[in-house]
Amino acid sequence: MSPKTDEFTVSARDTHQLAEKEAIGRACAELILPNQSVIIDAGTTVYHVARHLESKAPQIVTNSLPVANLFASANRLEVVVSGGVIYPRLGVLVGPLAVEAFSKIHADVAIMSAGGISLEGITNSHGLLIDIQRAMIHGAQKVIFCFDHTKFGRKSVLPLCDLDCVDTIVSDNGAPTELVQGLRARGIEVVVAPAAETANLAPEALRDSR
Repeated sequence: MSPKTDEFTVSARDTHQLAEKEAIGRACAELILPNQSVIIDAGTTVYHVARHLESKAPQIVTNSLPVANLFASANRLEVVVSGGVIYPRLGVLVGPLAVEAFSKIHADVAIMSAGGISLEGITNSHGLLIDIQRAMIHGAQKVIFCFDHTKFGRKSVLPLCDLDCVDTIVSDNGAPTELVQGLRARGIEVVVAPAAETANLAPEALRDSR
């Protein structure tokens, strides 16, 4: 069993469910239209989405140091990095300056992750992130959450938001069918990323309508 503290360490967390995160990253990136403005939070799964976004030439707004570094030399897109205090264990900028930055930003899409999802809502593990993520959600026209299957049915430390705040959830094919169906019944689009051997399928084949 992995140490519980891995949840708070970005380098350790990014080694968990790596293949699933990469599949989720590809599938989520397919949902982004060229030249959209995109908020990207600091989750490791969301980092894998960012890896596939450069060709879309979006405007990216983030508090994630790994995402900012990923695009540091990219010429096709503009990256806005929030202010805040560096929290090294999470690779993220936190604090009042980060909250204020996102409270003033309007974006087409927010791509988010969190510690757990159930039919009762979405939870996260660290209080320093909650207010920032809520500001991200309020500033976006469309909210996408990315969860690997281990986050389904899990309740983390603190409530983040109700399911009413969520437009789309992207997960891998290990996501429990009953919970996926329950989310769809609540009007949420659920995109199931393909397994590695079918990763090149067209995105239309991967998603069900609401």
